[in-house]
Amino acid sequence: MKKITLILLLFCAGYLNAQDVNYSIKNISENTKLADFGVTYFGENEVVFASSRKDKSIRNRKWYLNKQPYLELFKGALTADGEINNVERFSETINTKYHESNVTFTKDLKTVYFSRNNYINKKIEKDEDGWVLIQLYKATVGDDGEWTNITPLPFNSDNYQTGHPTLNAKENKLYFTSDMPGSLGSTDIYVVDINSDGSYGEPINLGSNVNTKGSEMFPFIDENNVLYFSSDGYLDGKGQLDIYITKIIGKEAIEPAKNLGYPINSKSDDFAFVKKTGANSGHFSSNREFGKGDDDIYYFEELTPEELDCNQLVEGVVREKETGALLPGALVVLYGENGEKIESIIADKYASFGFKIDCKTSYKIVGSKENYSEDSVEFVTSNVRDLELVVGLTIEPTEFVVVRGKLMVNINPIYFDLDKSEIRKDAAIELDKVVRIMNKYPNIKIALGSHTDSRASDQYNWDLSNRRAKSSIEWIISRGIDASRITGEGYGETQLVNKCSNGVECSEAEHQLNRRTEFIIVNPEGVNQ
Repeated sequence: MKKITLILLLFCAGYLNAQDVNYSIKNISENTKLADFGVTYFGENEVVFASSRKDKSIRNRKWYLNKQPYLELFKGALTADGEINNVERFSETINTKYHESNVTFTKDLKTVYFSRNNYINKKIEKDEDGWVLIQLYKATVGDDGEWTNITPLPFNSDNYQTGHPTLNAKENKLYFTSDMPGSLGSTDIYVVDINSDGSYGEPINLGSNVNTKGSEMFPFIDENNVLYFSSDGYLDGKGQLDIYITKIIGKEAIEPAKNLGYPINSKSDDFAFVKKTGANSGHFSSNREFGKGDDDIYYFEELTPEELDCNQLVEGVVREKETGALLPGALVVLYGENGEKIESIIADKYASFGFKIDCKTSYKIVGSKENYSEDSVEFVTSNVRDLELVVGLTIEPTEFVVVRGKLMVNINPIYFDLDKSEIRKDAAIELDKVVRIMNKYPNIKIALGSHTDSRASDQYNWDLSNRRAKSSIEWIISRGIDASRITGEGYGETQLVNKCSNGVECSEAEHQLNRRTEFIIVNPEGVNQ
């Protein structure tokens, strides 16, 4: 049943509840007794929409689920009062003998994304259960003005559906409907990045501020990143599919969706809401009572603009101050203008973080990580809606750390080549830190301890660790540190920090914990002298 849900709602598609009226609506005259829905603006003066109307130029094969002809794409001239005239088939190459609907165009009208049955090279493809799925396709306009290079999008699958595409204003994100794995309900709304080279990122679910356990579909995002979509999963729904509104910043809806209410929504299916760029008017579709047939196209004018909170997004990454290395796992905390803690998150595997914030408000962001000092940034947001701010946090390691009750110099692990004791370039960077600290604190003395894991013989590990300790000490002395301030010894595998002794099966990560060089402060009081 999950797979049939999208097909029925994609291509099947009254008494009204009285609420505050924010819109005036009318049923356009071009509607037929069959399905007409899904307006998309094609430039300033034309529209494209889906219809199962009869057309003399095609064989009107009927779909067995609703006994209507298969949906085709049509285009028409758009009048000032929202009517559609001079309707004709949109494209001979995009339209097939199966379903096509729901298109979105780039601003230059040279690229189109559209939904259709999984029909490639004049062959219909079915899933493992025998269903013909709805999938997303892309085409470009050729020199002759006809659509060509029709290709399925790379994240399509024979195991789930994709459909209802809509591009954001920058044309670098494509929103769509799918029942792919990871969906919260029957169908969810997703977004995917369109990279500068034309490739695509991984589809991302818009989350619970949009998606429910029901069906969400027919997304449309306007030039202000306001998302409109249809859902039957919200408790405040008027009937079947209702149209909702929310705000998108980044890849998230920043607030729970709001029902558009009467007269946009009814007790029937209301869907495919679109607004003309820069205008307070648009079109939507509905199969409500007193229409002309099945799904009808309606024109609306906004009487009172929908008010959404003024929000912005602040995001950034956490790096180590000296090296610029990313620091995933850092704690990042957002504080309000009165010092109150608002939210805290852990930087992800890319060391990135992000917070949704209000306009015209003071904030402070603090980043920290174990064995690192804090860094913070303070800022005041503007009154510009949907602004995306970028900040950076650079934190530096603390100079000392207590490990197993001993005060040690805080450096990254020192690595040696297999069976070698020569100082590598990456090891020299860490030893340089030890030199700087010893110069900064001229009274401290250090005892260097070199350790191995338990693999190889005890004697071999003892000898190897002593050679490595000696080469490390010699390197530090060569940088001007008095030899009386540093001693060293190799301990082989005699001071393991875990259970990984001879004969015990351990992971490589567990063995790595034992392969270490430690710089113990012999006289901790020297730090304060």
